[in-house]
Amino acid sequence: MDSRRSFIKKTGAVGIAAMSTGVAFANGSDVAHSPQQNMSGYAAPAMNVVRIGIIGLGMRGPGAVKRLSKIQGVEIKALCDLREEKAKEAKEILAGTSHDPDLYYGGSMEWKKVCEREDIDLIYICTPWNWHTPMAVYAMEHDKHAATEVPAAVTIDECWQLVETSERTERHCMMLENCCYDFFELQTINMARQGYFGELVHAECAYIHDLVWLNFMKEADGGYQGFWRLDENANRNGNLYPTHGLGPVCWAMNINRGDRMDFLTSISSADFSMRPEAIRLAGEDATFNRYAYEHYRGNMNTTMVKTEKGKTIMIQHDVSTIRPYSRIHLLSGTKGIARKYPSPSRIATEHKWKTEEEMEQLKKEYTPEIVQKVGDLAKQIGGHGGMDFIMDWRLIDCLRHGLSLDQDVYDAALWSAIAPLSERSVADRSRSIDIPDFTRGAWRSNSPVDISLRGAGTTEVITG
Repeated sequence: MDSRRSFIKKTGAVGIAAMSTGVAFANGSDVAHSPQQNMSGYAAPAMNVVRIGIIGLGMRGPGAVKRLSKIQGVEIKALCDLREEKAKEAKEILAGTSHDPDLYYGGSMEWKKVCEREDIDLIYICTPWNWHTPMAVYAMEHDKHAATEVPAAVTIDECWQLVETSERTERHCMMLENCCYDFFELQTINMARQGYFGELVHAECAYIHDLVWLNFMKEADGGYQGFWRLDENANRNGNLYPTHGLGPVCWAMNINRGDRMDFLTSISSADFSMRPEAIRLAGEDATFNRYAYEHYRGNMNTTMVKTEKGKTIMIQHDVSTIRPYSRIHLLSGTKGIARKYPSPSRIATEHKWKTEEEMEQLKKEYTPEIVQKVGDLAKQIGGHGGMDFIMDWRLIDCLRHGLSLDQDVYDAALWSAIAPLSERSVADRSRSIDIPDFTRGAWRSNSPVDISLRGAGTTEVITG
């Protein structure tokens, strides 16, 4: 088991300065002190208007600009990107709306100016992975809530830094795990809450998505800036992107809220496609010469988790073979099972799947009120079929009403931690690796995620 790290409690200006520099924590191991504030169930003071600064306007940022502009009680105050043209293009999305954000671009640290503004409540982060923790921490230390794209962190030290900063500053740190808000996932989470599947015993989840073409695409053609995502896939071998599938099953299984992940073991296949593609492209374009010599992660990674209460979760990752898109989403209990992917989604309580008519009846009976409230509008506005908009709407509605967020900093840390922990296991012949308890024991009393509207849900959607 990882040795427990010592932690000197930071106080006053000296402590704040130390934390803001990104203090490294030995071995990324567990801590020996009690949290200053349990952020699970924590509710910040309500705010009628949520003033937002958005950082990162490449792949995911522009969609967030559009979605957030459709939500009542939002003011988009600032847009930030390294590239001037991206910032200006994002502002054009807001033409004809009430939003008139200031633009920040050019310098690599312009984002800090956004976090330092006194007229912003929430920093919304859509940058490359390695910037997520530094930006979220800096935002929280400047009295802002932070919402960051996945993963929230790329190392265990970063996971702990997010947790401790959120607790110390009492600012929310939410990972923007949109798949928690997909329609079938929300329905089956609601069913699990009501005991439909009995005691959940096992879950399966994944991110299976052929992205070889996108990883090698040049930025000028719509690819990632500077091939940053290709760099993530080179010289890292593990489950690099676990959160899309993992988030919904953790909610259903009450992970961090009645149960906790205990340990994992992880295995990867060899790479049979990434390096061959790099070699092929290098023969046509010298841009790819350096990628022809990298050692890429295995095509398929399978990670198995055992929980404190003896339950199991399988998490798979494959973004480099030709397979139809799948997050799997399988919940298996003592009284029934739900399965999504391949389509159509299915549910069973015996040795055969429910009929289409029975599935439709279950949908009517168990669709949660959040979907009833904004589901149809979310599909119209878009974002992965509507789940992105439901996520954003829910975040804003909770902040406006002073409610706890569905996803807290412990979820952000735990779900993100699977990647570096799986890398350790793969590198050591699939040795089992202990998983830190980021809640420090609070999982025993934390309440399950409440996906009801909780008496709020009055935030309107701006149509037209």
